[in-house]
Amino acid sequence: MGKVKGILGKNAVPILFAVICALGVYYSGTGIPTILADLVNRFDRNALLVLSLILPVISGMGLNFGIVLGAMSGQVGLILVSIWEIPGLAGILAAMAIAALVAALCGFLAGKMLNQTKGQEMITSMILGFFSNGVYQFIFLFVAGGVIHFTSDILLSTGIGIKNTLEMGTMQYALDNIQIGGFSTKVDMFTALVFFGALFTAYYLFRVLVKKNRERKYWIRLIVSAVLIPAGLIGGQMKALNMYKMMVRVPVSTYLLLFGACVLVQAFTKTKLGQDMRAVGHDRHVAASSGIHVDKVRIQAIIISTVMAALGQIIFYQNLGTIDTYYGHEKVGTYCVAAILIGGASVRKATIGQAILGTLLFHLLFNVSPLAAQNLFSNSMVGGYFRMTICYGVIAISLILHTWRSHVDRQKKSEEV
Repeated sequence: MGKVKGILGKNAVPILFAVICALGVYYSGTGIPTILADLVNRFDRNALLVLSLILPVISGMGLNFGIVLGAMSGQVGLILVSIWEIPGLAGILAAMAIAALVAALCGFLAGKMLNQTKGQEMITSMILGFFSNGVYQFIFLFVAGGVIHFTSDILLSTGIGIKNTLEMGTMQYALDNIQIGGFSTKVDMFTALVFFGALFTAYYLFRVLVKKNRERKYWIRLIVSAVLIPAGLIGGQMKALNMYKMMVRVPVSTYLLLFGACVLVQAFTKTKLGQDMRAVGHDRHVAASSGIHVDKVRIQAIIISTVMAALGQIIFYQNLGTIDTYYGHEKVGTYCVAAILIGGASVRKATIGQAILGTLLFHLLFNVSPLAAQNLFSNSMVGGYFRMTICYGVIAISLILHTWRSHVDRQKKSEEV
């Protein structure tokens, strides 16, 4: 009984939101195929942005609201590529390269600033986002076309400033719908189950047999992965599930990119630098005494986080199809922080599993809450307000709990002394 209580206590937030999402699905009256199709789409867009929060948490810097800088860097890359008229996948790759360079610089400067405000990183990163947004808007509202003259369809009619909304053109779905040998990598749900079942089975076999990870959790994951293969094969042949097959389309290429990002983050935490980040996050004074360059490690964590966010913003917009030039990045930090907290993360601990679960629950709630509110209260706006209340409420509660736990820990240490 005590073990069950412990599990429920540790996972209270994701369990609560799973229940809320289940109620939302029920009261929305939306068909499961429609919900799944939307969820697959939303997860594709947002997963890498949420994953970018993990390393700063591991490094003891809390929740990095400064990923807004990364989102802006991604938009810089897309805007420059639009000016140069680089089409399709080549444009996306060029935008990623540019965004990574800009994000690395922004991350370095942000890391230097955060090192001057140790213990107040979250509020500092939030203020940095607001400040950077002002610089960003100055550049693209005044400098573009006003100071730096060029000719492009993305300029306003006055010739000064970038338009509020930009079309992605041939870059839309450039990652999601890569063609290989004339075949699209965007496949139906059951083909995706077979493909990723085989991929995960191979991955966990490698972990179990080669890496000698014989813990029970790896065996369970291996069995679940293996079961996905026959489930996909059988489900694809069932006429009763034809609606799922037609409506739920999975962009395999983008999901492979996300899988690769998860594997790289997992592998990175096992490296010397990754272990240094954990040591700094656990106790930066002890880490410094052990010879770890604390400030340098913290800067590297922010740089990697910012670059991941920049790439994530590009993935988001190639799926969405239009760029919201001046406002698209503003809520990135808040939404992603709320998502990872809903997954069970905290200011001090965040894992890949929590990021994935949080992204799924958060965007499932975004999908069903307006219709559920419409059916319950005859007003869909209630759903919108509910989503925003949840978003900011989760962050506020998390910060309150962090402050309370820190206070309790300090009291225990003082009593021990």
